[in-house]
Amino acid sequence: MAGEGDVKLLGLLVSPFVLRVRMALQMKGVSYEYIEEDILDKGELLLRYNPVHKKVPVLIHNGVPLCESQIIIQYIDEVWAAEPSILPADPYERATARFWAAYVDDKLFPAWLGILKATTEEGRAEKVQETLAVVEQLEVALAQCSNGKPFFAGDSVGFLDLVVGCNLLWFEALRRMFGVTFVVAGKTPLLASWAERFRGTEAAREVMPDADQAVEFAKKLMARLGSAPVPN
Repeated sequence: MAGEGDVKLLGLLVSPFVLRVRMALQMKGVSYEYIEEDILDKGELLLRYNPVHKKVPVLIHNGVPLCESQIIIQYIDEVWAAEPSILPADPYERATARFWAAYVDDKLFPAWLGILKATTEEGRAEKVQETLAVVEQLEVALAQCSNGKPFFAGDSVGFLDLVVGCNLLWFEALRRMFGVTFVVAGKTPLLASWAERFRGTEAAREVMPDADQAVEFAKKLMARLGSAPVPN
């Protein structure tokens, strides 16, 4: 079968992009060797298997590397085709999920990462507001995609749930660091309920690390970038 063979994943424990791939592998029941990479001091293995972007995750299947998390998840869904399916079967629903997934990576990730990279408190406050605006838009997306069901994909976790859900680790880390909450029941009630359900899924419970580990990594990153300090 196409899904048989040696599977390795180069990753970073707290990377949202790695987390979504690990959750996809967990959902499919795929056994794999996980290799932690230090992206602040990139090793030979990462540079060999992803010489273009030099980023994690990298899935290595039978010696052949695949890069970019959304592409990897779609590959996993096709190669390990047994249930549960990750992408919708309906072409329109699949295209819609891909549209919102691109929105998340284009808008949400740069916004909250900007909070960590900001060199002034004013710049940080701007990125907080930018993140909140994206989250409010995702409330609309959830209402449209779920049709009143528990997840973006409907009755169970799917592609867009993984793409959005991997950011919840960092929402909690940023709350602990800066005291800001991005998903609030009073403003985004659908997303708040979804977040609780998503955290309770087996895929999230098995893969998601404690937010303190993200906080620790964030402080190292901020020190390297010369970011504004975390308020006392």
